[in-house]
Amino acid sequence: MLSALLILALAVYILYQLKFLSVLDFMVLAGVAYLLVNNYLPLIGISIAFKQIDYSVGIWKSDWIGFENFKYLFQSSDAYIITRNTLLYNVVFIALGNFTGILAGIALSEVFSKRLQKTFQTLILLPQLISMVIVAYIVFGFLSNEAGFINKTFFSDTRINFYSEQVYWPFILVFVHIWKGLGYNAIIYLSAIIGIDHNLHEAARIDGCGRVRVITQITLPLLKPTIFTLTMLQIGRIFYSDFGLFYQVPMNSGPLYAVTNTIDTYVYRALMTLNNLAMASAASAYQAIVGFVLVLSVNLAVRLKNKENALF
Repeated sequence: MLSALLILALAVYILYQLKFLSVLDFMVLAGVAYLLVNNYLPLIGISIAFKQIDYSVGIWKSDWIGFENFKYLFQSSDAYIITRNTLLYNVVFIALGNFTGILAGIALSEVFSKRLQKTFQTLILLPQLISMVIVAYIVFGFLSNEAGFINKTFFSDTRINFYSEQVYWPFILVFVHIWKGLGYNAIIYLSAIIGIDHNLHEAARIDGCGRVRVITQITLPLLKPTIFTLTMLQIGRIFYSDFGLFYQVPMNSGPLYAVTNTIDTYVYRALMTLNNLAMASAASAYQAIVGFVLVLSVNLAVRLKNKENALF
């Protein structure tokens, strides 16, 4: 595999030196090679989902068992739980993430001092740059049963064991996700707002429109293409979840699995705890196929309504 990649890289380099490839062609080929190696080549491993893995003979010589791994997955209660959690959390993340990102982007665009605007951008972007492991321990510092800030400050008499109580975690996970991703979404929408013709805003103000009306009548309608594009891209990942958010932040607490177990964490646990490579592969294949079909369906629906807002 490595030797084949080296030969391919050498061939591309020779073509570039002989002027058969332009600089842009060379850059495109590099991107295509990255996609082939990291996205398409691993698709060969989907065959593992249809096998009964026998490590004594190896993966490729193991027996084919058809859809047995998928049957076992869907006959268990785990399939419903991980699908429900993955979908519902992502729907909330997409809705609230875009809503708060738009609000923050508009708020930043209304700050006239460039220095102050840059300061606010830096402050809200910082959580995005923090590792999820560090975020998990920050959350633990607030929620710990013995030394957590919330228990020591507000519930000193009857402390809440947050890491055993499921009812709190949907709200905690949503809050952590929105807090961490707010800066990233805000900067994307701020960039889109900056790209709007400033003369439109000036003309509206001359006509007597206040700030709120300028935002609702000009800014938001012109943000629709950006909102549609980001939403479509996020829907494409709706069957995937932030592994660190659902595994590290709840500290892999068993009592919380019903509300924190997603397809990604299930695949990890099936592989690491149960040592079931075929089951993990089946869950991963289910995740990829349904996600692919979903993004095609949503894109088709958007395309039928407004072709300009569709991705393809």
